[in-house]
Amino acid sequence: MSIIRDIRLAPEGEKKIEWVKKHMPVLKGIEAEFVKSKPFKGVKIAMAIHLEAKTAYLAQVLAAGGAEMRVAGSNPLSTQDDVVAALAKSGIEVFATHACNPREYVAYIAEVIKGDVDLVLDDGGDLTAEIHKDAKKAERVLGGAEETTTGIIRLKARARAGQLKYPMMSVNDADCKSLFDNRYGTGQSAWDGVMRATNLVIAGKCVVVGGYGWCSKGIAAKAKGLGARVIVTEINAIKAMEAVMDGFDVMPMDEAAPLGDIFITATGCTDVVTTKHFKMMKDGAILANAGHFDVEVNVAKLEACSVGKKEMRKNIMGYIQDDGRVLNLIAEGRLVNLAAADGHPAEIMDLSFALQALSLKYVLEHYRELPNDVIPVPREIDYEVAVRKLAGMGKTIDTLTKEQIDYLNA
Repeated sequence: MSIIRDIRLAPEGEKKIEWVKKHMPVLKGIEAEFVKSKPFKGVKIAMAIHLEAKTAYLAQVLAAGGAEMRVAGSNPLSTQDDVVAALAKSGIEVFATHACNPREYVAYIAEVIKGDVDLVLDDGGDLTAEIHKDAKKAERVLGGAEETTTGIIRLKARARAGQLKYPMMSVNDADCKSLFDNRYGTGQSAWDGVMRATNLVIAGKCVVVGGYGWCSKGIAAKAKGLGARVIVTEINAIKAMEAVMDGFDVMPMDEAAPLGDIFITATGCTDVVTTKHFKMMKDGAILANAGHFDVEVNVAKLEACSVGKKEMRKNIMGYIQDDGRVLNLIAEGRLVNLAAADGHPAEIMDLSFALQALSLKYVLEHYRELPNDVIPVPREIDYEVAVRKLAGMGKTIDTLTKEQIDYLNA
């Protein structure tokens, strides 16, 4: 029995799902294949993911492949109640409500893993962490796939400690994910969230981007395109040098903090923006996070160093400092692109969710030979998704002639 806000919201959620389907040709093609082959027939899949239209469609594709789906949200603020209602109406068990409290959030995750779990589809690592609290349950899991940088960091730490009980495919690190979802998806959707929340111009402002991985590269590039002056902060000299050569200023956060008008983090780490930085920021500075958890802009420490707070507008909380400055935090420091907007564009998530679907199929077929570790997505799956996407875009590419093959192999 699903736990949702209101089944009467389903019609609006169904419209959203139907809209994204039209723009996700790769996943739609996989769905057609799954309907015929039923690769997941009788397989129990536990899924924790940001519950909006595109992820709902992924759940429906897996169900079309025969899977028994149980789904929860991976972030309280990214859950869309109308989409959840539509998913429940379609026959999938789902446990999620928008803005649920921490106790409810954990309870929903626990509901997803009641009974046996064969495969896991995780986004951020909370589902995997909950499963591993029960050693016997974890040992029965065949494997799964993880979507995000944050989740992969947590998985690798668990694997290094010898505590990962089943193989997990690192969908986040596949080329068709990191090069497109992380860069173009995050780049567009993060700014969509900031602009919807603030209704302010980006041009002419100083934007500080925390990190220069693929997500941050997209955020920085879009900020530059919107007319901002961009500062990048980094801990990796090679990435920092890349940022410089891409035309951005690079400096430590300690130096950037007094300069920034808008701060966006996307590192998967904690304390990227913390107490000492809050004390240096301009009055009216805007803080946002595109990473999974609310620790990159450390919200607990922002609360601790503030003398009060007030809601400035929907999705913006103003934190009042003892000298009267106000620091504006968007979406509680949670994923700004999903908590304040609709997440990545459908065309981009078509790639990532095709990888998820095919990766789970691969794990089901090969789990006996896979180690209990973080496993790269096989190159052939990555390439297959790219080929399908190009076809969906109406694009073709060259192929090597026999002479070219002979030349390259000489």
